[in-house]
Amino acid sequence: MLLQFKVNGKDYSINVEPQQRLVDILRNNLGLTGTKEGCGEGECGTCTVIMNGKAVHSCLVLAPQARGKEIITVEGLEIDGKLDKLQESFIEHGAIQCGFCTPGMLMSAKALLMENPNPTVEDIKTAIAGNICRCTGYNKIVSAIKAVTEAK
Repeated sequence: MLLQFKVNGKDYSINVEPQQRLVDILRNNLGLTGTKEGCGEGECGTCTVIMNGKAVHSCLVLAPQARGKEIITVEGLEIDGKLDKLQESFIEHGAIQCGFCTPGMLMSAKALLMENPNPTVEDIKTAIAGNICRCTGYNKIVSAIKAVTEAK
């Protein structure tokens, strides 16, 4: 099937199989390997991207569901060589351990901040609840996200 969609502000028109998952299309067809696959079942959040303004697990999105949509991947956060404030905050607050969950955490946090620029700590915890980090107690991640809202 012909899949037409926008990824990180760029229009794409590519041929894919209807049963292909968005995570595979991003990684294999478009070479956007920042989106990771962990569980393949929508449980870990590692593959989270933003689709039409909402955080989604790309391992659960089939090609037809992405048709005509606007997707943002972790690569889309950086603009003209400058990291997004959220990425900078993750670095500054030590919110990155092994880094495997980081792209999904960033995308869940970014989707939250796009919708709610002044979230509470509880809002932040709810937004990242679908993302598993096996290295931290989440405190540094929550602090990094909260710091972005306080720096305005």
